Amino acid sequence: MAGGKVTIIDHPLIRHKLALIRDEKTGTKDFRQTVSEIATLMAYEITRDLPTREINIKTPVASAVAHTLAKEVVLVPILRAGLGMVEGISSLIPTAKIGHVGLYRDEETLEPHTYYAKFPAHIKEAKVLLLDPMLATGGTVSESIKILKNNGVTDIVFVGLVGAPEGINRVHTDHPDVDIYLAALDEKLNECGYIVPGLGDCGDRLYGTK
Repeated sequence: MAGGKVTIIDHPLIRHKLALIRDEKTGTKDFRQTVSEIATLMAYEITRDLPTREINIKTPVASAVAHTLAKEVVLVPILRAGLGMVEGISSLIPTAKIGHVGLYRDEETLEPHTYYAKFPAHIKEAKVLLLDPMLATGGTVSESIKILKNNGVTDIVFVGLVGAPEGINRVHTDHPDVDIYLAALDEKLNECGYIVPGLGDCGDRLYGTK
């Protein structure tokens, strides 16, 4: 596979929760809650290397040197399925700002088209977590990264739940500087561009629209 780092966050709790969202019998409420929980577990590992700075504080007992985040974190979900990961990550990083990017995929060419993009001020200086549960063809994610870069962002990581080799290759061919974090790497894409075995259409399952 071309490009930068791919990290599969392998943890017993993540494996257990993945089984729940893969199961076609899992309903909307449990599916939505479990996607959020997996995002929280992943965020803990993804943010391990966030830079910090020293500050002086006073505890009830004495003065102390403590550490606080030195760089702002911005979450950018790809609409609409990426929204399902926001609450889980922002519960861990409540100071994170949130942007949005909206694209739709042409059903024939599978290529993405942008219909919405809005980001917080000072996103150029932030660490940006681009969120989408599914990394399938990679076209939507690659285009979203391009949009972020066109807005001056230089520190971007992609966070997804399930990915296919085709999507990883596309993103790292187009953006070799962007690291990818997944909960699982699946086998392939089928003829319709869906991840196999995957978990179906994540947006429809999150919002009960199918």
